[in-house]
Amino acid sequence: MLRRLMMGAAFVGTLFATAAAYAEQFALVGDYEIHYSAVNSSFLTPEVAQANKLQRSANRGLVNVSVRERQDDGSTRAVNASVQGHVSGLTGTQESLSFRTVHDGDATYHLAPFTMREDESMRFELSVRYDRNAAPEQVNFMQRFYIDR
Repeated sequence: MLRRLMMGAAFVGTLFATAAAYAEQFALVGDYEIHYSAVNSSFLTPEVAQANKLQRSANRGLVNVSVRERQDDGSTRAVNASVQGHVSGLTGTQESLSFRTVHDGDATYHLAPFTMREDESMRFELSVRYDRNAAPEQVNFMQRFYIDR
């Protein structure tokens, strides 16, 4: 149990440290923050990848989306969401993203692997539904990846 908690903390730390390198990216919609990042999966330690059933590879990336609701006291709390989307390169070839949800203590992450393309800007188009009674929010961003060989 302690080992799993340590791996979970390492996973969270790895994702946020990597995301911080790209600056904090989030969309603010009303009282909700939709945080998003995309990283090379080789940044994950082998232990974290194995514990979370993620493939580490020089040409595989990982999209991470989390939704947080702002509280009256200034804090935020994790919110479950449904995330769908796709990623495409400059050639227009689309890859559907298959998100799965990971709960880690008070945090909730929606993760999807994707294939990176060398030195190419990739466009992520996401649909995030955090309220069943509202239309999903669209979150789009572009990022360039360099594959370490």
